[in-house]
Amino acid sequence: MSRRKHNLQPKLHIKKGDDVRVICGRERGKSGKVLVIVHKRDKHTGVRQSRAIVEGVNMVTKHRKPDQQNPQGSIVETEGTIHVSNLMVLDPKSNKPVRIGRKKTENGWVRVSKKSGEIIK
Repeated sequence: MSRRKHNLQPKLHIKKGDDVRVICGRERGKSGKVLVIVHKRDKHTGVRQSRAIVEGVNMVTKHRKPDQQNPQGSIVETEGTIHVSNLMVLDPKSNKPVRIGRKKTENGWVRVSKKSGEIIK
């Protein structure tokens, strides 16, 4: 068993603020900045799912009930979540999707592009 306990957040290849591109699904080819990463445990199977909200990708409509500020109610478009396995980080040099490696430096571990070797912040 790994040192990382099963109830902690998993280590991912993407972080909040990364520029990513969707590699599969109906939103394939779109890119944007990661706004939030959501970790959720399935109630029945116990499997932890990691999903991300990406700016401008997977837009869903929500119907808002009437309230004091908005007596008419409204329909709002907002970003939905997308599974992190469907996302790849964009290389800062070529702006293409790349795989991520980790390299130890004097400041600790950093994420590195496998193609260009550039450090990803």
